Amino acid sequence: MLVAFRAISISEGLSYLTILAVTLGLISREFVYVIGMTHGVLFMLYLVASLLVSSQRGWSLVTWLGLLVAAIVPFAFVLVEWFLRRAQAQNSSAEATG
Repeated sequence: MLVAFRAISISEGLSYLTILAVTLGLISREFVYVIGMTHGVLFMLYLVASLLVSSQRGWSLVTWLGLLVAAIVPFAFVLVEWFLRRAQAQNSSAEATG
């Protein structure tokens, strides 16, 4: 589930940056509906996946709230990716030793 959450996180972050590019006028406004709908679906998937992964991993409420705030802050998905990659590495090393 962690690998899927990482993919959703990166996709959601990139879709958010795409919406910001439309806002800044870098991308034509004729794509607003499609980009907005895609981002909305990815955002909802991100929320559900973050709840599932947090529950599965036993992360605290503070950690989950950090993931939620990261979905709102531009470029914060990079920090989430770093955190998730570190969590996956810890999981791999725990499985290798146990």
